[in-house]
Amino acid sequence: MTHKVVVTGLGAFSPLGEDVPTTWKNALEGVSGVKTIEEPWVEEYGIPVSFAAQVAIDPTESERLSKVEAKRLDPSGQFALIAAREAWADAGFSGEDADSAEEVDSERTAVAFGTGMGGVWTLLDAWDTLREKGPRRMLPMTVPMLMPNSSAAAISMNLKARAVAQTVVSACASSTEAMEIGVELIRSGKADVVVVGGSEAAIHPMTIAAFAKMQALSTRNDDPTAASRPYDTERDGFVMGEGAAALIIESEEHAKARNARIYAEIAGTGASADAYHITAPDPSALGATRALREALEDGNIDPEQVVHVNAHATSTPVGDIPESLALREVFGEHTKDVAVSATKSMTGHLLGGAGAIEAVFTVLAVHHRKAPCTINLNEQDPQIELNVVTKARDLPDGEIVAVSNSFGFGGHNAVIAVRSV
Repeated sequence: MTHKVVVTGLGAFSPLGEDVPTTWKNALEGVSGVKTIEEPWVEEYGIPVSFAAQVAIDPTESERLSKVEAKRLDPSGQFALIAAREAWADAGFSGEDADSAEEVDSERTAVAFGTGMGGVWTLLDAWDTLREKGPRRMLPMTVPMLMPNSSAAAISMNLKARAVAQTVVSACASSTEAMEIGVELIRSGKADVVVVGGSEAAIHPMTIAAFAKMQALSTRNDDPTAASRPYDTERDGFVMGEGAAALIIESEEHAKARNARIYAEIAGTGASADAYHITAPDPSALGATRALREALEDGNIDPEQVVHVNAHATSTPVGDIPESLALREVFGEHTKDVAVSATKSMTGHLLGGAGAIEAVFTVLAVHHRKAPCTINLNEQDPQIELNVVTKARDLPDGEIVAVSNSFGFGGHNAVIAVRSV
């Protein structure tokens, strides 16, 4: 028996807000989360890019994280745990009212979480400590904090998810691939509930300098909020972002048995590999096209049912074009009727967490029948023939489907298709 997979809880800790309601509100209003980095290391090391999309508040200021937890988690783990707790509560698995604090079988509850880099702050700080102060000053929690699986482990331990806790590290496709794993765990009957999503905390002088050296980042230091401009003829690179998002997915039977509020169905997933280049996407978009088609076929979805796409759309000169080719190849003439949102224009690029925050946006777009904004699009690249949403737009009534795309260095392509309920 194949189980239908539904979304019952959402959580986010992002550049647009410390929770889902704030993040979603700002995404609809076209608010930019990008700003100048107010850290001494920018000048100290001569970092060529001085802006990024940092999380809205310091995670240690969140009421959902204790001082002890903050001390024992890398920022990526802090973001992840905050987002997962919000999603868990949103799904009705916690609350002051006993009737709303639904019980869940811990051995039927799993975690599948993604990251691109893991605990990069912990790793590099530990190296500095070793060089400057010697091995005696190393923190005993260094290894658990820097492990890429730290976020999944922290969520698993905190929420008592004992079925399995898996981590996906596939660059910017990580959290979307993690969602595919979560869906398969439920479809196969191995779990009833899975916490899926992703986290990244890589706004560090080394990573910014490295991405800048690749000429992958925008260099609009004088105008940070306008720097991330997907599809615009003047786009010059992506903007580093950070944060986390989590979704609670369940079998439909499990959700209905506990009378849970259902946002939408994860109807289909697709994944592929370009096998082309370690950083550049295949210009012919064959892999992206295959992943997109697979997601639709997996969900038994007619391409004309798709009314909205949350695009990967990083704002790089070479990256945006292949995705548009894939969309046109799959949707054909229907492409003109598909509302395309490029939300990285507001959030920046959360790397391994990008697919998670964009999945939250996609679920909410279907649930509320509203497509979020794309900002900073002044002159659309004529090579990108898409119907781009520049102001929040209503989506049709009836059964609709939306798609979220994620593509990563290494040629990773991952897609989820979300259907209204």
